[in-house]
Amino acid sequence: MSLKVIGAGFGRTGTLSLKLALEQLGFAPCYHMIETGQRPEHDALWLAIARAESDDWRLILKGYAACVDWPGVSIWKTLVAANPEAKVILTVRDPERWYASAASTIFARMRDFADALARGDAVDPARQAHMTMVNKIVVDNSFSGSLDKAHAIAVFNAHNDEVRRTVPPDRLLVYESAEGWDRLCAFLDVPKPQTPYPEVNSTEDFAARFPGKR
Repeated sequence: MSLKVIGAGFGRTGTLSLKLALEQLGFAPCYHMIETGQRPEHDALWLAIARAESDDWRLILKGYAACVDWPGVSIWKTLVAANPEAKVILTVRDPERWYASAASTIFARMRDFADALARGDAVDPARQAHMTMVNKIVVDNSFSGSLDKAHAIAVFNAHNDEVRRTVPPDRLLVYESAEGWDRLCAFLDVPKPQTPYPEVNSTEDFAARFPGKR
């Protein structure tokens, strides 16, 4: 199965809500970082891609109709080129609000993991494998090793600008979750559901899923 929808937005721009929305609209299943919790064997596969030791993303995404969020967004150019019929959705958010959300969630979890390793704490092997992959893709590859606010926001803005500049306008939807169904459904040429657009994975939701495990 070729991808029908590719999400090009960074995490903390409504990507989990978009995953659920796309699946409700018939673009299922949709890959998101949360999938790696159910498929831990994917951690090593993504890490190999991030280290340029493999380019076999098809093995990971086989059977998926859509892909959003990290780790997929780390290879968004490859996915867009390899799936020429796929629509591309760039989820965006006010940069300051995006950073505040990311700093309180995914970045905080990465720092907690780094601190645990620095202290020499015993770390669950599955968590270590997952966080090693996440840190390589997000911290090292996406943000060049720095989660400093000014730098991270500059990277966020540059990424969004590159997507806007390089994806043909007829394939691209620049979208905010708060917009709901209308523009999304029109872009994908599917009927608008009667149910509300999904609203999930707030900062509080994220913290409840990851209560500081070591």
